Amino acid sequence: QVQLVESGGGLVQAGGSLRLSCAASGRTISRAAMGWFRQAPGKERESVAAINWSGGSTDYADSVKGRFTISRDNTKNTVYLQMNYLKPEDTATYYCAAARVSSLVRGPAAYAYWGQGTQVAVST
Repeated sequence: QVQLVESGGGLVQAGGSLRLSCAASGRTISRAAMGWFRQAPGKERESVAAINWSGGSTDYADSVKGRFTISRDNTKNTVYLQMNYLKPEDTATYYCAAARVSSLVRGPAAYAYWGQGTQVAVST
């Protein structure tokens, strides 16, 4: 079993930056593909970014390309999401998730383990 804990959320002005962290415990995630998702009130959960086990392959939603960067440090069992040039429409609860496979996967159904989420609010 993998436990995931997100941190780093908060309130930021538009144009600002935040760095989210996702720390895993219970089992190593060094061979697991990882993803970040977000869910705004009244909306479905959507994929934000994904990364394969080594960090050599990444994928982003069109809405965050060029602004967000997903990375991982397998020695620390941690995945990150650097968010720059934040916009009000980025406001949501952000979740990290771990897959049971190593290759990059997309879509919530591909992920087996989820964190509790961290809230991000971007003001105008």
